Amino acid sequence: MNVLVWYENRPLPEHAEAERRVYPNGIHGELSALFAAQPGIQARAATMQDAQQGLSDEALAWADVLVYFSHKHWREIDDGRVDAIQRRVLEGMGLVALHSAHASKIFQRLMGTRTHQIHWRENDEWQRVWVVNPAHPIAAGLTDESFMIPRDETYGEYFEIPQPEEQVFLTTAQGGEAFRSGCCWRRGRGKIFYFSAGHETCSVYHQREVRAILVNAVRWAAN
Repeated sequence: MNVLVWYENRPLPEHAEAERRVYPNGIHGELSALFAAQPGIQARAATMQDAQQGLSDEALAWADVLVYFSHKHWREIDDGRVDAIQRRVLEGMGLVALHSAHASKIFQRLMGTRTHQIHWRENDEWQRVWVVNPAHPIAAGLTDESFMIPRDETYGEYFEIPQPEEQVFLTTAQGGEAFRSGCCWRRGRGKIFYFSAGHETCSVYHQREVRAILVNAVRWAAN
């Protein structure tokens, strides 16, 4: 299985130092190393600074799964690259969209709704992730009904998405918000999984449960 991990790699100036402390090799480096360490997976990292914004036809043709972490610069992705990702998903490439990728052009395109319409707060409060579909392959290995993330950005409903075909996780927050945080869809021959956890200045992607979810997700999304 080939996994392409894509990240803007353009942290906001006020976040850049904190992000480097948490992820010295960038989020793309952290996640590509995680996937490359798994049996049967080859992983590459790409960023917006690469040729064709890291989303070339060649790179997308190589990928069985695209793991996509977008943040503040999602409007700058060329529409031609969005078209190319959509074609590959319809052909069977899996898409795992993480955290702020809810606002990305490709996620909005595939969902057909204004997926950037959510409530959010950058407050580093705790989040509790509830496993609402424990039999789903993406939840494999999670033995408890929920787990805590000590610090993360808070997302809250209303989340303008089509009804998930399968919902795996629901997150409740310290401030009382609830969010459909782990959802699955199919478009054409491709599988899509959105997972909300993972603010760039919090160590969420070092957490055991989250890493297990991500590995399960790319295996589920691959055709």
